[in-house]
Amino acid sequence: MRHVHDELVAQASRAVNISLTLRNWLIGCYIEEYERSGIDRADYGDRLMDRLAEILTAQGISRCDRRELYRYRRFYLTYPQIVEALPPQLTQFLIASIRQRLFAGSGIDSQDSGSLIVESATPQSRIAGKILISRLSFTHLAELINLEDETRRAFYEVECIRGNWSVRELKRQINSLYYERSGLSTDKKKLSEVAQQNADQAEPNLAIRDPYIFEFLGLKPRSSQKDLRTSGTP
Repeated sequence: MRHVHDELVAQASRAVNISLTLRNWLIGCYIEEYERSGIDRADYGDRLMDRLAEILTAQGISRCDRRELYRYRRFYLTYPQIVEALPPQLTQFLIASIRQRLFAGSGIDSQDSGSLIVESATPQSRIAGKILISRLSFTHLAELINLEDETRRAFYEVECIRGNWSVRELKRQINSLYYERSGLSTDKKKLSEVAQQNADQAEPNLAIRDPYIFEFLGLKPRSSQKDLRTSGTP
């Protein structure tokens, strides 16, 4: 029964994480391709993000403040290959949302637009989009997009997946300059074993306690629920 419980909890966690990650990627895509239309003027971008944040927050959509919207846009630009992981219904939604921007006057038939999007999204990472969203939480990816160097980022993607690192462990390895130490080390196997030992002591990388997941599902952490009970709030 414990095995069944753990397996189904893991499946639920993966499913929620994939949905959350795709939602954030699609928000970033919509902002860049439809709202911004590739415009990179800072003043326009600030006004746009403020307006979108106000509208989305008023509609009760979680984690859509101005800072997060910038993060989603950067997520979309950093990982264009995630388009390959979209289910058919979301692919059609994406095409319908940005068709005017991408295909107006281009002579491209809208029926071929899905394949064009996939082909035009040249991966900046060696890892396929489906693997990324199934093996890493959005909180992992939010840390990785802060790495400007593509080779460095790809290194941490591979190590994070291989070692099943928690977000905390990923941060620790980045801050300890694991990539740089690995490049200088003459015993890379030993260095990797040490990193793996640290990862083995870490929490599962798709923990349901992730604050992004709590807010995405409209849940409150246990501490908040306890505060409500002790305060007498029904």
